[in-house]
Amino acid sequence: MPMIETALTRLLGIEHPILLAPMGSAAGGKLAAAVTNAGGLGLVGSGYANADAVRKELAEAGNTRVGVGFILWALEKNPAALEAALDARPAAIMLSFGDPTPFTGRIKDAGCKIICQVQTLAQAKQAAAAGADVIIAQGRDAGGHSGTTRGTMGLVPAVVDAVGSIPVVAAGGIADGRGLAAALALGAAGVSMGTRFTATRESLWDQAMKATTLAAGGDQTEQTRVFDVVRGAAWPAIYPGRALRNAFSVRWNGREDELAADQPAQEKIVLATAPDDFDTRVVWTGEGVDLVNDIPGAAEVIERIVAQAAETLARGARLVHGTPSRSA
Repeated sequence: MPMIETALTRLLGIEHPILLAPMGSAAGGKLAAAVTNAGGLGLVGSGYANADAVRKELAEAGNTRVGVGFILWALEKNPAALEAALDARPAAIMLSFGDPTPFTGRIKDAGCKIICQVQTLAQAKQAAAAGADVIIAQGRDAGGHSGTTRGTMGLVPAVVDAVGSIPVVAAGGIADGRGLAAALALGAAGVSMGTRFTATRESLWDQAMKATTLAAGGDQTEQTRVFDVVRGAAWPAIYPGRALRNAFSVRWNGREDELAADQPAQEKIVLATAPDDFDTRVVWTGEGVDLVNDIPGAAEVIERIVAQAAETLARGARLVHGTPSRSA
């Protein structure tokens, strides 16, 4: 397999510049371990900063070197979950969706790398000032929760320019080696991927949800708050979730206040449906879902991505003739 060495691989001691997004519904210990064992870095999801979930998924990962991802607004309510993670001496702690500053000192004291995920340039500067070792620039193309204002293509180089020598990782809409090559061309040192890894053998998703992802296309995705509102999840409105459009979202988009007012009753209706009723239930997925067409193991996904990225970069280099200007 070709090797792509970047500031990210050197910093984290990994072979390939690929991170597993710590998706609470899919990124369990087995998937995180599989990504790490294949040369990337797997991160387990902590749910809503649930200490028991952290311990469970780290146990599933065994002795494999993995990281843990936290939702900051949830961690503020459950700081003991961070201690549960640090007790296991993870490879990294990832912080998203809030101000990382109150937690970075404790993580640094534990000798752990800090990965901060941001959705705006202001958040990137805040993360850099807070001591982030790696910054993930997440565009609104991403599956699940993200910001609303910036796409990946424009956000990544802006963050690279803003944070100096801190390695930047691209996230949102990246599902194959062409996406990795594009991220590197934008100045990123690697990628964080979620949607592609939801449809792997090690993912926590059941087969019905994986099959629905395979049949879907990016044009079917939308950012919406209705799936959070109906389950009473306290997500700030600035972080909607990208999911497959379905009958439930079509019915309630634009009527979030009405849905919230009837939340207990509506949640009971949703929970009474079959687990594979995806006209009602949510499937979080990003705009890169068009590129997800099978359910391999995580190791095969990484092998394909690295090989395709290397081929893409080599093909691009062959387009260059003459000596590029130093100012270019």
